Amino acid sequence: GYLEFIYFIRHSAFALTDSGGIQEETTALNIPCLTIRPSTERPVTIWEGSNKLITVDDIEKEVQLILNGKGKTGKIPKFWDGQTAGRIVEILEGIFYAETFRG
Repeated sequence: GYLEFIYFIRHSAFALTDSGGIQEETTALNIPCLTIRPSTERPVTIWEGSNKLITVDDIEKEVQLILNGKGKTGKIPKFWDGQTAGRIVEILEGIFYAETFRG
């Protein structure tokens, strides 16, 4: 299942994929990700995260870089901190209380 997948990603040196979702998971876990695609619909994983777009011809070189500690590193993007639900609750409470007291 999903939790087992996350466990394996978290304990991997890197991920090699063509999946969009895995680009996000590896960025959130700060695990290097090599994505075999010419583009991505998740560019934040490239700009800020640990994802890198490569070709099949690049695989060996990029894997060696990662294994030698010279692969792409990134940071977890702003708001990817697991606190989204709390921020939504604060916003909704603010709206509710504003409506209640304006009333």
